[in-house]
Amino acid sequence: MNPDRGSVSNTVTIRSIRQADVPEDAEAHLENLEEERLGEAFDALVPLTALLPADSPRLGGRDETHSALLAEVESDLPPILVHRRTMRVVDGMHRLRAAEMRGASEIRIRFFDGDENEAFLLAVKANVAHGLPLSLADRKAAALRIMASHPQWSDRAVAVATGLARRTVAHIRSRSTGAVSQLNSRVGLDGRARPLSSADGRRQASELFEQYPGVTLREVASASGISVATARDVRERIRNGEDPVPPRVRRAEAVARATDLRQETGRSGGRVETIDLDSAFHRLARDPRLRLNDSGRRLLRWLNANAIGRGERDVLLDAVPSYCASVVAGLAREYARMWHEVADELDHRARSAS
Repeated sequence: MNPDRGSVSNTVTIRSIRQADVPEDAEAHLENLEEERLGEAFDALVPLTALLPADSPRLGGRDETHSALLAEVESDLPPILVHRRTMRVVDGMHRLRAAEMRGASEIRIRFFDGDENEAFLLAVKANVAHGLPLSLADRKAAALRIMASHPQWSDRAVAVATGLARRTVAHIRSRSTGAVSQLNSRVGLDGRARPLSSADGRRQASELFEQYPGVTLREVASASGISVATARDVRERIRNGEDPVPPRVRRAEAVARATDLRQETGRSGGRVETIDLDSAFHRLARDPRLRLNDSGRRLLRWLNANAIGRGERDVLLDAVPSYCASVVAGLAREYARMWHEVADELDHRARSAS
């Protein structure tokens, strides 16, 4: 490695910029980071050898083809963003590589003064918003890392940062290991901390009462994110052999989940568009770009195999033995989740292409 890499010569003039504030409001936080990236002025002209490679959210690394396309652009490319303390590229590895391909020895940069976690967050947000889009796998891995560095952020805040659907982030969090802290409350886009769920708090309190018989109501309430009165109610329900979550709370939980799903499906703010399944499928089946290649035909078979009418659905449901109902239900939910991920990814690609 070049011994000078990662350092700036004393001959380089560096114009300092304001360090980004770090508000508690997740939405304002992301906007602040975006403002840092979008500034038109550059802070320094530095040797390429002074820069370290990015802590990139791209699992597959740099795309040489994309860099070559940028190298052919005749006009000046925007300055790249660099973490001042480490001289590590935050956003612009393809532009840096393009400069190397052009034979340049220096490149225009802007400095970012946050910490390394904020630098990674900004790199993700930048690559979701512009340039070569991050893959679904890239964004999922980035979400897991952001949840580890910002455990107080809500699923929706992480979703905004990574370009994922909220339910996809929720699934990643539920499947994560000890790398992600499981807090009793999370901070939403508006900066307000909220308990995850009254039902979840009651269930956690129930587990604590069972594991630690001598624990106090106040200790359980504090650990579960519920009130002392609710903790007392949970304890009484356990003693009476009842479910720690009353029916009214379970119903409210079900309504909240359904509402979240409707909001996520129609997150553009308008009414969810409905389509005629038969006509939509036949329109795709006539498309030569799908019919005339193996992958396209496989997609059509996949879509057709999952298309069932209401009458056929009822027949299939009646065929499920009662002792298999929970297993089939679990499979259906998991398949539905995977289909939601497919839909979210296609929506993301459509938005990126528009």
